[in-house]
Amino acid sequence: MPDGSHQDEAVTDYACALYRRQFGDTATLPDYFVDAQGLQPGDHIVMQAAVQKYVDSSISKTINVPADTPFEGFAALYLQAYEMGCKGCTTYRPNAVTGSVLRLSESEEPAGDATMAVPPVSLDAGVVYMTQPLDRPDALIGKTYKLRWPESDHAIYITLNDIERDGRRLPFEVFINSKNMEHYAWTVALTRMISAVFRRGGDVSFVVEELKAVFDPRGGQWVDGKYVPSLLAAIGGVIERHMIEIGFLVPDSGAGPITGGALQQCPKCGGLTLTHQEGCDSCTSCAYSRCG
Repeated sequence: MPDGSHQDEAVTDYACALYRRQFGDTATLPDYFVDAQGLQPGDHIVMQAAVQKYVDSSISKTINVPADTPFEGFAALYLQAYEMGCKGCTTYRPNAVTGSVLRLSESEEPAGDATMAVPPVSLDAGVVYMTQPLDRPDALIGKTYKLRWPESDHAIYITLNDIERDGRRLPFEVFINSKNMEHYAWTVALTRMISAVFRRGGDVSFVVEELKAVFDPRGGQWVDGKYVPSLLAAIGGVIERHMIEIGFLVPDSGAGPITGGALQQCPKCGGLTLTHQEGCDSCTSCAYSRCG
């Protein structure tokens, strides 16, 4: 609520509410009123197949699968969806890591196997949080990095602050600043989104992977003798460097950064046939050339 307090609201299926209004709150529901806990996984697919003919574009229907479903039964759902011509198939099976989307109230939960238990979640104004954000201390340890991007007249400054937990330093927040106002809107958005992810804790290394995978359709740039596919990828590289310095990430022993002559994704045909030769990005598949 606006004053910070919480208010519980009962949410009832519309069809069920109409039935109760017509026949009374104590009337027994017919057997065709089935809740999500009693609906078989295959019935979800039948429902989606029947409804999707009236949906112009995409359609999503989460199929809730019991935690004890064997692999063969889980795989059979996708085959059934394919055979019924479904546009897609989304399944969710509770587990000890991600928890559960649907859960009965304590008074309704059956006494069952302890392996069916899921981590507790918190409710905040109707929003379900799998984990609560970490509290921000008054002071944090951090470091600021200076990033030069060839297309920008002004340097970009990336500040990463860390929080200490159990003797380890964990990335907690990031700030991206530049005098180049062209970058202002998306750098502010990126700052807030990455910081929100960091403050949830856990393994946030995927942020680096996602940023470094972004390529600019106009072509990347050469920075310190290394080819970087986009400015976002360069920012991801800075965050990766910081994570390695604080011991959060182990240095990659793989192929390492992309260097001259390595193939990249072509912005025209999408193939991994874009190479940097003689100061220009050219595709060996579709004859695309950034300098053409």
